[in-house]
Amino acid sequence: MIYLYAFIILNLLAFLITAYDKRLAIANKKRISEETLLTFAAIGGTIGSALAMYLLRHKTSKKYYLFKFYRIVILQTIVAVGLFYFYDKLFL
Repeated sequence: MIYLYAFIILNLLAFLITAYDKRLAIANKKRISEETLLTFAAIGGTIGSALAMYLLRHKTSKKYYLFKFYRIVILQTIVAVGLFYFYDKLFL
């Protein structure tokens, strides 16, 4: 159950950080680095980041950013499917 709470909090943080970066962009202020945004996605905040990106239309026209983001999504999907498929062989 603690993993579920950690997942929810991480995705909420990823959403808030991406939304805050959008606000900084509108105000022409110093921005949060793409590396930081992508790190939050990579450590499990992909859903929160994606929601913020598409609801707020933030970073959706940056091809290189999207390329990196979707690489993370594909890698996470491969790992999740692999864990699901091989769970019984790895952990039981």
